[in-house]
Amino acid sequence: MRSLIWFRRDLRVFDNSALSQATNDATRGVIGLFVITPKQWKQHDDADCKVSFWLNNLRHLSRSLAKLRIPLLIATCDTFDEVPPIVVSVARKHDCSSLCFNREYEVNESRRDKHVTAACEQAGLVVRQFHDRVIVPPQEISTKDGRFYSVFTPYRRVWDSKALEYAAPFPEPRKQPTCDVKPSPVPDELTGFDFSNDRSDLWKPGESEAQRLLVAFEEKIRRYDSDRDCPSLDGTSRLSPYLAAGVISPRQCLAAAVSVNHGKIDGDAGAKTWISELTWRDFYTHVLVGFPRVSMNQPFKLKTNAIRWQTGEREFEAWCEGKTGYPIVDAGMRQLNQTGWMHNRLRMVTAMFLTKHLLIDWRRGERYFMQKLIDGDLAANNGGWQWSASTGTDAVPYFRIFNPFSQSKRFDPEVEFIKKYCPELAEVPANALHDAKKLAAAIDKNRVDYPDSIVENKFARERALAEFKAVS
Repeated sequence: MRSLIWFRRDLRVFDNSALSQATNDATRGVIGLFVITPKQWKQHDDADCKVSFWLNNLRHLSRSLAKLRIPLLIATCDTFDEVPPIVVSVARKHDCSSLCFNREYEVNESRRDKHVTAACEQAGLVVRQFHDRVIVPPQEISTKDGRFYSVFTPYRRVWDSKALEYAAPFPEPRKQPTCDVKPSPVPDELTGFDFSNDRSDLWKPGESEAQRLLVAFEEKIRRYDSDRDCPSLDGTSRLSPYLAAGVISPRQCLAAAVSVNHGKIDGDAGAKTWISELTWRDFYTHVLVGFPRVSMNQPFKLKTNAIRWQTGEREFEAWCEGKTGYPIVDAGMRQLNQTGWMHNRLRMVTAMFLTKHLLIDWRRGERYFMQKLIDGDLAANNGGWQWSASTGTDAVPYFRIFNPFSQSKRFDPEVEFIKKYCPELAEVPANALHDAKKLAAAIDKNRVDYPDSIVENKFARERALAEFKAVS
């Protein structure tokens, strides 16, 4: 029997559920397949740097698979609707009797996978699907009456009780019999995408690089609880692009944290906090599956559709460009634009500024992030935006509105991060960058080329409170 494994966002060899099973089942070898769908990716607002990162990792994956005598074939079509006949055609051409793949959970991806499964089964293939993007499968956690959770804390209690059952990595894939099928070249260009700034200098592709980052993070994980919120510190794992592309598995990340806790979920504060972040990642996927509307441009709290969002084209453009006059907000947005990544604390600060201070629809910010982020993931991005906008599950209460100056004073007290991304503020004293009046005076005194704030803090807060209260 020859198996076909269909890769998507699981671009690795180690601890890959579908690959492990495919190599175990096959007696006549395994064929790998990846289908490029540039028009669909564009419709999903996938960032140029993210798609470039995928292709760079595909090249590494192809070389790793070649060592196992598994050729990786590349096919291209516009959209997901065209994928089923391609998979069937590849399977027939190479005499494959089974198809293995790891599940994806978004609405369009789930619909595609159902159509592929139906087409392959009609063609006589055995289809096997696996949960691999999460630690605990979404349907394995439910309330006592069988519903999906919409609040994180009770979800986390159940997740904690189950996670170790799923934490064991899958066996390494076996080397296959000699295969005369040649791997396909990975394209250097794709229509509609600009790879001129692919961020590979900041985010090196490859499974070995992801493993290196994980090992490096294990050395500082005990400080994660205290360091993770300070953007000037190298206090996070920086593994999110690799998790989003499946270059490393969430099980591997959990195993690293659990090892610090001597085989338990609970224990060291830093490891426990990082495990909590992995749980949030699972939780947002759980919500995506249980409440599909959140991946269909709808808020979880449908009543918030009544919020009268501001048009604010000039304000939205200033936010995108990092020219709002609020230093911590501008530094965060410039980090995103320059690197394709943003520190998690700043994702919350910038998102809440757009939705509360500027009262601009969260969907516009969510889309902009997806168009820029190298680690853009619908479940996490949507969950984070709806949390900040107070429209989602387990969201921050609408009356909790971050003061950007308080946030910078707390998390960037020496303004190292702000001055890195807003170099025009280099000569402005730190205390002035944490205070609106002092900042305005310092800018005027030093003739600094930095914009005035586009909205006054007190006015913005009162406007947001009134609007959200009206629909609460």
